[in-house]
Amino acid sequence: MSSIKRRQAILNHLKHAKQPITGGQLSKLFNVSRQIIVADIALLRAKGADIIGTPQGYIYNITSSPSFQQKIAAIHSNSHEQIREELTIIVDNGASIQDVIVEHPLYGEITASLHIYSRHDVDRFIEKLAKSNAEPLLVLTDGLHLHTITAENLETLTTVKQILAEKGYLALD
Repeated sequence: MSSIKRRQAILNHLKHAKQPITGGQLSKLFNVSRQIIVADIALLRAKGADIIGTPQGYIYNITSSPSFQQKIAAIHSNSHEQIREELTIIVDNGASIQDVIVEHPLYGEITASLHIYSRHDVDRFIEKLAKSNAEPLLVLTDGLHLHTITAENLETLTTVKQILAEKGYLALD
């Protein structure tokens, strides 16, 4: 298969996928190295494909149903249990976490896509965090970070913020 046909097949695969697909899964599917897949994804993005890399794998960004979106400021330690609790509060109450944002003194705003929709996604994120031995972005800002959260209605966003505030995870003015 030519590289052009492979990239088109990757794009079609991502557009029809019901869940994220890892680079490793794509490399096995197309019988190429993971590095080739990473390069293919970069080239597809450069041509305008809205492909997002998440901790769970690649997804094609399709806006389906109308939703409400809001940035919230959160603060807590880099404890995996506090991170798990914060994310679980959000998803258990009907919202999803699109990203995490921190303000770096040199680079400015740093945003990482998360796309966490369920408790299962939270568990997988925490497992990857533990296995990778990497620090979460919030260590750059003494625990202060933003999340873009989405929900089907404003009441859900209000409930999530209220519970986060009660638990001490919402950074208040």
